[in-house]
Amino acid sequence: MYQLEEKIWFWVLGVIPVIILLFLVLQFWKYKAQSKFADKKSLKKLSPNTSLFKSILKLVVLSLAFACLAIALVNPKIGTKLETVKREGVDIVFAVDVSKSMLAEDIAPNRLEKSKQLVTQIINNLASDRIGIIAYAGKAFPQLPITTDYASAKMFLQSMNTDMLSSQGTAINEAIKLAKTYFDDEEQTNRVLVIISDGEDHSEEAAAIAEEANEEGIRIFTIGVGDIKGGPIPEKRNGIVLNYKKDSQGETVITRLNEETLIAIAEEANGAYINGKNTNDVVETIREILNSMDKTEFEAKQFADFKDQFQWFLGFGIFFLLLDVFLLERKTAWLKKLNLFNENL
Repeated sequence: MYQLEEKIWFWVLGVIPVIILLFLVLQFWKYKAQSKFADKKSLKKLSPNTSLFKSILKLVVLSLAFACLAIALVNPKIGTKLETVKREGVDIVFAVDVSKSMLAEDIAPNRLEKSKQLVTQIINNLASDRIGIIAYAGKAFPQLPITTDYASAKMFLQSMNTDMLSSQGTAINEAIKLAKTYFDDEEQTNRVLVIISDGEDHSEEAAAIAEEANEEGIRIFTIGVGDIKGGPIPEKRNGIVLNYKKDSQGETVITRLNEETLIAIAEEANGAYINGKNTNDVVETIREILNSMDKTEFEAKQFADFKDQFQWFLGFGIFFLLLDVFLLERKTAWLKKLNLFNENL
């Protein structure tokens, strides 16, 4: 496990493209100036040991020096000690709809990206709760088991897309069934399932399965993303809309937010429906719901001791700077023999 203490210093890496640009401008200016002074054959006689390879090598070394110094300023840390700690919280599973209808852009930027934003912001406002993630369309797929590692959860969340499951359609009942296996029966924690979807359910079992989940102590909260007026499903390639999904009659398919389905599922599992249009409202509502629940103590493993690693990168940075100072732009004997870039012609 690692940590990055001062991420803002990554901006120092912006110096590298500036250095490269200045190098190219300098080389162009030197070429123009030398062309006016003498022809190529005469220049070879006047400065036979000038090496373009050495100039490029100095550029690479200087860029590496700035890269190492930037990482040293960021100060990466590596976890060296894993400890078991006591925490109090709720077990929360997020089930995210990744069916093709989630590509509709009736809510910006589209339904799936909005779902990711909502889950990310909810996670950012959690304290010591455990979380898991499920992706579902026609089938449900376990994306991340119950964990306290929020950073990993957000990483897995961002990798989710509509192509990750070959089985298309929307079967919310499959997500609920899979979520039931996430919770440990030996730990009597409060259990929450948050379903983020446009509510287009191609099965008719979701409400019944939600009632069964409630009998096992799982409360289900549904978040609707999309607009009740609906929108077409774009078919894209390289980010460009080529067409919109058609039905068997050649008509453009319009997908709409089905709040009734999501409300029915939440009611069957002692939960609530939340419209996902306003991110702040969703986060605040979930926060209030979780705060009203009893917190259960559980054990979790986490890295408790992190050691600084900046000194390694600082050392390499200084080494590359010194190398740049002593690296002359003149050819050495072995470079002359190699004749890189046909410099001896």
